[in-house]
Amino acid sequence: MAETKKIIRTLVGKVESNKMDKTVTVRVPRLVKHPVVGKIIKLSTKVHAHDEKNEINEGDLVEITEGKPVSKNKSWGCYKSSFKSSSRKLSKLMFYLRK
Repeated sequence: MAETKKIIRTLVGKVESNKMDKTVTVRVPRLVKHPVVGKIIKLSTKVHAHDEKNEINEGDLVEITEGKPVSKNKSWGCYKSSFKSSSRKLSKLMFYLRK
C-alpha cells in the first residue's frame, strides 16, 4: 500500500503582539472577492502561535505551521523566517500588511 504524505498547512504573517509568555499573536492577510460587488477586498485573521524560546518580536514576518493544540487557543507553531527581500510572495504580503 502506498504511503500518504501528511499535508502541513503553513501561513505567513506579521507578529502583532508578543506580550504573552511563549505566545505570539500573528495577523495573516488574505484576498477575497466580494460575492455581490466583485471587488477584491483585504481580510485578515489573527491567530495565536506557540513560540517556545520567546525570541520573536513585534513586527517580525514569520511562518506559522498548524500542529496539535498546545492550549485552548493555540494550535499553530511559530518559526522565524528570513525572507529574501526580492521574494515576490514577501512583496505582496508587505503590500497587504500596510496600515
